[in-house]
Amino acid sequence: MSKSLDPEKNADSMKLLLSDVRRKLNKIKLGGGRKNIEKQHAKGKMTARERVDYLLDEKSDRIEIGSFAGYEMYNEYGGCPAGGVIVVMGYVSKRLCIVVANDATVKAGAWFPITCKKNLRAQEIAMENKIPIIYLVDSAGVFLPMQNEIFPDKEHFGRMFRNNAQMSAKGITQISAIMGSCVAGGAYLPIMSDESLIVEKTGSIFLAGPYLVQAAIGEKVDKETLGGANTQTEISGVCDYKMPDDPTCLDTIKDLMSRIGSKAKAGFDREKALPPKLEVEELYKILPEERSKPYDVKSLIKALVDDSKITEYKPTYGKTMFCGYARIEGWSVGIVANQRLLCKSAKGEMQFGGVIYSDCADKASRFIMNCNAKRIPLVFLHDVTGFMVGSKSEHGGIIKDGAKMVNAMANSIVPKFSVVTGNSYGAGNYAMCGKAYDPRLIVGWPTAKIAVMGGAQAAKTLFQIKLASVKEEISEEEKQKMLDSITKKYEEETTQYYAAARLWIDEIIDPKETRKWISMGIEAANHNPIQGEYVVGNIQT
Repeated sequence: MSKSLDPEKNADSMKLLLSDVRRKLNKIKLGGGRKNIEKQHAKGKMTARERVDYLLDEKSDRIEIGSFAGYEMYNEYGGCPAGGVIVVMGYVSKRLCIVVANDATVKAGAWFPITCKKNLRAQEIAMENKIPIIYLVDSAGVFLPMQNEIFPDKEHFGRMFRNNAQMSAKGITQISAIMGSCVAGGAYLPIMSDESLIVEKTGSIFLAGPYLVQAAIGEKVDKETLGGANTQTEISGVCDYKMPDDPTCLDTIKDLMSRIGSKAKAGFDREKALPPKLEVEELYKILPEERSKPYDVKSLIKALVDDSKITEYKPTYGKTMFCGYARIEGWSVGIVANQRLLCKSAKGEMQFGGVIYSDCADKASRFIMNCNAKRIPLVFLHDVTGFMVGSKSEHGGIIKDGAKMVNAMANSIVPKFSVVTGNSYGAGNYAMCGKAYDPRLIVGWPTAKIAVMGGAQAAKTLFQIKLASVKEEISEEEKQKMLDSITKKYEEETTQYYAAARLWIDEIIDPKETRKWISMGIEAANHNPIQGEYVVGNIQT
């Protein structure tokens, strides 16, 4: 009982959180709503989700990336469910790939700032892993009221076409299907792909639409004549294949994908997969409902890894950091995880769980180096409140030791995967391979929280700053209202939904899905052989 206080209560809490995630997802998956879905069908078009489902191999594994992108953002414009674009990693003709599909039920598929960020994330995954990417285009282009946040900067709209060019140069397969509108700068995306398809009557592609053409040069021309399927396959030769309807178009993509030859692999070790000895439901029972309470992270790991078997590295040193070897779906992995139990250091001092001490940072650094030397992918399980503070830690060189860990992790040449199971605060987020450190995939459980510090600490700090700026005397009641308001706002900004909406994490997942995410991530990474040797940059020793 001491490990997780009340397992059944923990499980009930996790199931309630998952129920909330599913309820929100069900609404998000309606995109722009049932009326807009019906309009799409009335035009003879499949919706973005229907297209993706049709394209992917039946009964094959898949993971959706960025479902919560844009969640509770852009409310003044009616919202932007899933960022107006569907991104899935899955199998097409048994080839692992990324599929990107504009959702025309959401503002005609127009691009909001988060749409751009999500598309770039999809391309980043394809580029890092050298796996094919398929674009199902149906978009009205940039959402003009927010064009200044989408168009000109480095990580804005133009970066898409730069990535198109770089992927082409690297031999990463890109296939585009124009299944609706494709206008202005967006027209470059399918044409910079290796092959492009266009659907008759519903697909059109041009740099400027009929209204803009008339306004610019006075020419009156209809959409089909300007850039419909016949024009772009028979006259201009811009597109490669003219398709009569959505299903035929998607079937042709399957055929094109089936012909891709295999390339050299990274060679990550894999054996026959074994299920954990612990029941999957055990995952729900381990994390305490009250997140400040301790638990044994080894129990959690044993519920995730093959045969519940782990080989722990330095088990009696740096005890608030677990490091060890295991297998997930047969893949060899090195796991770095925060231990939430109260522990004794090698010197007999008590160490608080979830905090990174100097010995923990040293241990993790050495383990990360070992995994790189042995070409073993790394998995980071976050439940960290940060590095230890105070005069004793500062005198002991905690900054130096923390920098060693960040350095070792940041220079890793093996693929890294992050799972935020609980807290991910401050520099602990960085050291445990937060989004800034290029994890191939980063996901959060429904219990995830990401912030510069814990809610109570941050709220009190912000409260003191605000209180100091108030010149007149205020009552205790007014002070409490001020503190409550600050606390509420800060807590909202640390939730898993807030993080997922801004793509700080790729998805909020059911803990049961963790094995699949890591396995598919390593399979994708295995398509890109490691280049160069592992070198840790200069750091004071």
